[in-house]
Amino acid sequence: MLPAEFHGWLAIATTAFVFLGLQLRRGAPTDLLFLLALIVVTIAGVITPEEAFRGFSNPALLTIAALLVVAAGLRSAGVLDWVGKKMLGTVETERGALLRLAPALIVSSAFMLNTALVAMAAPVVVDWCRRKRISPSRLLLPVSYLTILGGVCTLIGTSTTLIANGILKTEHERRVVELSEQLSAGEISPEAAAEKREFIARSGPMGLFELGEIGLPCAVVGAIFMLFIGPRLLPNRTDLIEQLGEHRREYLVEMQVLPTCPLIGDDVETAGLRHLPGLFLIEIDRAGDTLTPVSPQDIIHAGDRLIFTGVVSTIVDLEKIPGLVPAADITYEIHPETRTRRRLTEVVLSRTSPLIAQTVREANFRRLYNAAVVAIHRNGVRLTNKIGSIPLEPGDTLLLQTRDDFVSAYRNSRDFYLVSGVEGDTSRRHDKAKLAGSLVIALIVWLVLGAIPGLLPSSLASPAVASLAVAVLMIMTNCLRVSEARNALDMRVLVTIAAALGLGLSLEISGAAQMIATGVIAAVGDNPYLLVTVLYLVAIVMTELISNNAVAAMLLPLGIAVSEVAGIDPRPLILGITLAASLSFATPIGYQTNLMVMGPGGYKPADYLRCGGPLAILIAFTALTILMWRL
Repeated sequence: MLPAEFHGWLAIATTAFVFLGLQLRRGAPTDLLFLLALIVVTIAGVITPEEAFRGFSNPALLTIAALLVVAAGLRSAGVLDWVGKKMLGTVETERGALLRLAPALIVSSAFMLNTALVAMAAPVVVDWCRRKRISPSRLLLPVSYLTILGGVCTLIGTSTTLIANGILKTEHERRVVELSEQLSAGEISPEAAAEKREFIARSGPMGLFELGEIGLPCAVVGAIFMLFIGPRLLPNRTDLIEQLGEHRREYLVEMQVLPTCPLIGDDVETAGLRHLPGLFLIEIDRAGDTLTPVSPQDIIHAGDRLIFTGVVSTIVDLEKIPGLVPAADITYEIHPETRTRRRLTEVVLSRTSPLIAQTVREANFRRLYNAAVVAIHRNGVRLTNKIGSIPLEPGDTLLLQTRDDFVSAYRNSRDFYLVSGVEGDTSRRHDKAKLAGSLVIALIVWLVLGAIPGLLPSSLASPAVASLAVAVLMIMTNCLRVSEARNALDMRVLVTIAAALGLGLSLEISGAAQMIATGVIAAVGDNPYLLVTVLYLVAIVMTELISNNAVAAMLLPLGIAVSEVAGIDPRPLILGITLAASLSFATPIGYQTNLMVMGPGGYKPADYLRCGGPLAILIAFTALTILMWRL
């Protein structure tokens, strides 16, 4: 049996190993490192297997998983496309986009996981940048920063705050049981018990808007910084604009306006069809009459056939507009439920294809391949005829709507030189948009009501129950498929959080947190202002270097221990550590949203330090000023 003191040092050494591993091996898998550390402390007997794997059933972890599925449901139902159009549809400048994004993202991220929100907002912003010929590097980092700032305005805005509250709840329950046992055994006097009971109450879970008393002023200060100072510090990767231009093969595509299309009655300019990237509206066929050239003032009518030339990605975007469908092949599937089971595929016709010399209308793709023609490209020739009357030639590239298994079934077919799926093709269930939106609104109301003490029964007040219930309803009502729900779960993030919770528990149970707390007080003294400042800065630095959820799991027990040893109110320390662990601006690895925008924005680590460093200093000054006032 190893001594208790050894357990404490082993827990500290193991945690240090994870910290160093993440710094020395930048590509090291975070989830694997934390799992390895958890196994080490478990095998050594620092914590029991039940305690080690308690994090995998933590309600906060289940809440995060469920919210990722809910976000996928919003994307699948086309709600995000609608939101993006409303938010940035008429904006023409970078400053105008930031003015629209700042309040929308801060408010949204207060009630929705910011990881899920960035996953939704980033494609909308990149699409707008592509249309306006603005580099995504000018907007994607502000998107990440604004969602991070909004996330600390409530308890449910970030995974970190959910994890922190889960830790506080577990720690509170453990301390209550421990005090009860000490009283029963006569190990503590009634006076000391009363004092300890008051400390336990002050170190309990946070209320829904408690963190927001500090987080909201920080969010306002951060938003002002990003609007007026941030643009001067952000890079302008002009090479990304060239990439967004997508100088690739041009297809001829014919889209039909169904009676349900929301663009009916709009002119071409208002409908957003005038400046689509890589796409040109060459004519409108209206009941046999041809409008060409098309002017921005031409009104769109039901039944119009719009003929475009353009690149694949923008054709995919056209398909996401409800009521606008390819008209080249009458077998094209337009029913939303069936359409989600089909995909866009590119094929190149071979010389031995039975389709050569036939027109698209004559070829009968549905009978031969269970597919429908969406668009056609002929290398070196700009096609201007209607697609249905074009005779097919060897080497023609066709964009097809196919079933899921088309690529595997026809990859080696003599009919085609090449068969490949189209990246980014996801059909929208526009018929489920109102339902998906209503479910999310119901979830937000449920979470807010559940956070008010005593308003709902404990079985209904749980964020995990609410989130899982709505996630299941999303699937049951066909807002998204089961496979899409599974793909929405980021197992790397979930495993990292669960393992970090177990590692943080080992620091508490082994007495390591108490040892560190005693050492901190010996070095700093018991001055509450100095302790709050030191722990906040330690949390900020660690958050920039390792997982934010892991920092909360490791430092919160430490903060409680420090306040108990120093005899000060634990609340400012708890709020300070939770806030600091939720705010990462200076590195790409400190917060997942920063990492999510790194590739699409073309950012380098120095970009985060240049823009996020001053922001982190400003937010730290704001937060510490408010925390000092609360002491």
